[in-house]
Amino acid sequence: QVQLVESGGGLVQPGGSLRLSCVASGFTLDYYAIGWFRQAPGKKREGVSCISSSDGSIWYRDSVKGRFTISRDNAKNTLYLQMNSLEPEDTAVYYCATYPGIVTCPVPFDHWGQGTQVTVSS
Repeated sequence: QVQLVESGGGLVQPGGSLRLSCVASGFTLDYYAIGWFRQAPGKKREGVSCISSSDGSIWYRDSVKGRFTISRDNAKNTLYLQMNSLEPEDTAVYYCATYPGIVTCPVPFDHWGQGTQVTVSS
């Protein structure tokens, strides 16, 4: 059974940084695209970043390019999202998510964890 558990969210001032973590269990990362999406109150879900299972390529949404960095530690079955230069517009619940198969990001994630709240405010 695929399980994803996120942590690392919190309250940070504009310009600050946070690192989100996601511990995955019940599956082999090699055969899944894995990444993050976010959802703010009253807004649609939006993909943030993703690591392809086809070739390891990485996708970022335009608004986070240069500020966010996705990475993974296969030995620990853990995914990370380093978020720097945070802006109020980044405020949302962030979800770690997967999509099965040998695919190239972005993908329509079909499984996710419980989410972690990120609030950027002064």
